Amino acid sequence: MAKWLKEGKSENEIVEYDAEVRKTVETILSDVSKRGDVAVKELSKKFDDYEPDSFILSEQDIENAISNVSKRDLEDIKFAQTQVRNFAKKQLECIKDLEVETLPGVILGHKNIPMNAVGCYVPGGKYPMVASAHMSVLTAKVAGVKNITASAPPQGGAPHPAIVAAMHMGGADKILCLGGIQAVAAMAIGTETIKGVDMLVGPGNMFVAEAKRQLFGRVGIDLFAGPTETLIIADDTSDPEICAIDLLGQAEHGPTSPAILLTNSHKLATDTIDEIERQLEILPTADIARVSWKEYGQIIVCDSIDEMVNVADDLAFEHVQVMTKDPDYFHKNMSNYGALFLGARTNVAFGDKVIGTNHTLPTKKAARYTGGLWVGKFLKTCTYQKVLTDEASALVGEYCSRLCALEGFAGHGEQANVRIRRFGGRNIKPYSSAE
Repeated sequence: MAKWLKEGKSENEIVEYDAEVRKTVETILSDVSKRGDVAVKELSKKFDDYEPDSFILSEQDIENAISNVSKRDLEDIKFAQTQVRNFAKKQLECIKDLEVETLPGVILGHKNIPMNAVGCYVPGGKYPMVASAHMSVLTAKVAGVKNITASAPPQGGAPHPAIVAAMHMGGADKILCLGGIQAVAAMAIGTETIKGVDMLVGPGNMFVAEAKRQLFGRVGIDLFAGPTETLIIADDTSDPEICAIDLLGQAEHGPTSPAILLTNSHKLATDTIDEIERQLEILPTADIARVSWKEYGQIIVCDSIDEMVNVADDLAFEHVQVMTKDPDYFHKNMSNYGALFLGARTNVAFGDKVIGTNHTLPTKKAARYTGGLWVGKFLKTCTYQKVLTDEASALVGEYCSRLCALEGFAGHGEQANVRIRRFGGRNIKPYSSAE
């Protein structure tokens, strides 16, 4: 039976905090909806101390930003974008339109249609998350989205040069220097100067994630993404030093980022605890990681591999890194995760920054029903039908007529009946059913 050697905040504490976040977001979204640009400017001033004439970057603004990015950084961004683009293209190749004749003269099909307008949020609070531009903007571009708006908060009172460069290189049609709730609100709702989009994508803190949740329906969203979650699955073959840094390396995202070690080795569990404490003394971002580990970190010890699979599926975490004797066992048997990182040679950071898979992934157990952001999220799979012969229309019409009568839908049934009369030559009384 699973035992918790270390627990984080209680479920009640988390629920209470989530309720506070929900109220804050609701108020801000309402304000942006009512007052548009005025509200957005006030919020940007309040939260980021940034109040430009326009949040939309001009071509000159973009050129100026890119000119401040070093040659090496640009080359690294290009490398990462090449990996993301190549994988997205391969994924797109797997998505096929369909057309099939299911009965003589009856054609059914589906068509994959790119969305018209997407808003991509790139976090930039404590860390300028350059990689999020690749994951959202570039992937949308590969999918064929016509209008891509990308937004990131200012850093030091100005657009972050590397983020702007990554957005531009990824294919953004419009770039905003705007952060937080006000950014996703402006893109989703629209203002006097910022045109609304059809879908919001990208990760963010708890406020951005909640804003996306509340905006869902008014616009589409990719998934609930944030704050980040990391689960390390390890056994007695694992290295506690690697386990510790892979936990803390994700805990540094923010003070509410859960990081969990799941193991069947009590020794590894205790050794990892000791190693975490050692690394917290030297980790440059320990001021954030320590709070996250203290309040949201957990260590769970299981009796068996199968119990580890069950606990992991119940957690349904965003990132699941497997460092066991047989990582493929978890690959074969787990069903709830955002992304898997199999073996000690890989890690979440590879996926986050450069290897090519997408780092915008489901959190808060959304992995039970969705995968992460990928090229297919930007496509609508829409069905169509056509009937080519009189005989086919009359045949389907007879079945439809009777099934509509079964449900009591007279108008529906008459849609079928009129075609039986026109194309089948049968005299069916109005609003009756075919015999």
